[in-house]
Amino acid sequence: MRPDLSYRSQAGFGLVAAIFVMLIVAGAIAAMMQLATTQHGTVVLALQQARAYQAAKAGVEWGIGAVETTGCSNFSAQKKEFPNLSGFNVEISCTNETILVPEEESGSVTIYEITSTAEYGASGSPDYAYRRLTAVIESE
Repeated sequence: MRPDLSYRSQAGFGLVAAIFVMLIVAGAIAAMMQLATTQHGTVVLALQQARAYQAAKAGVEWGIGAVETTGCSNFSAQKKEFPNLSGFNVEISCTNETILVPEEESGSVTIYEITSTAEYGASGSPDYAYRRLTAVIESE
């Protein structure tokens, strides 16, 4: 006579299922951590880029003030540091060109081009930020 195997209980299947579920949950947690780290890095870089824009804008505004008082002759390429934007290297340059315009009272117009470049960190580093802004001013 053969033994009846239909009533024999299964053993070990619960352990395999538990390990499978643990691996799936661990993979999901690892993926979420990677996404959170990437998102944090993106936010930090966006903030640095916004600060670089503000530093370049401050350089342009400083250059406009200098052009209004003394013209371009006072500076060719100035390096400035602004106290609220520490760590940024801001370089400001100015070029000018006089154009003859018979329709104007003075007979000529001077065009000033102010370029401000703001840079943070070394090129290639993860926190590197760079912005360049240019303003054109017309003066009679």
